[in-house]
Amino acid sequence: MSQRTATVSRETSETTIECTLTVDGSGTAEVDTGIGFFDHMCTAFAEHGLFDLELDCDGDLHVDDHHTVEDVAIVVGTAFDEALGDRAGIVRYADRRVPLDEAVADAVVDVSGRSRFYFDGRFSQDRIGEFTSDMARHFAESLAMHAGLTLHLAVDGENAHHEVEALFKALARTLDDATRIDERREGTPSTKGTL
Repeated sequence: MSQRTATVSRETSETTIECTLTVDGSGTAEVDTGIGFFDHMCTAFAEHGLFDLELDCDGDLHVDDHHTVEDVAIVVGTAFDEALGDRAGIVRYADRRVPLDEAVADAVVDVSGRSRFYFDGRFSQDRIGEFTSDMARHFAESLAMHAGLTLHLAVDGENAHHEVEALFKALARTLDDATRIDERREGTPSTKGTL
């Protein structure tokens, strides 16, 4: 199997981003977005999904965190889409339920090439350091739109740090499961023969 990796660059008036993603990695991450908690979440995403991720973002943080988080999700999602190619041989469907102390997050994914996103839950606090809690939902939605995922997420808890971290870890574990190669399968996992 050839290495499933992609390098994506994106430059706008709001952000400049360089990203290299390897789907079949070991969980190593070098991340610098200028938002400490978001760096922590992207690193956890790589670690728990066993993706290798090099990510550098210079964003307009003097405005707020929205453009940085959204544009990173666009770039990481695009990298997934490019690295997976025609998605031949993948498992395709997966789900995970991940706890973190009192919080629990659920993720269900279809790596179908059809972008849909559904979210159930709310965050207990509005901010975690310099990170707006609801940007976790927006990150996942933007990632799904650009990676070609049908993604359902849900979260419940009492502490926003735990809720967001559980979400990122559930998403990572689910994507790892769904993008694995099933050695029994030849071609694309669809009765249509394509995704």
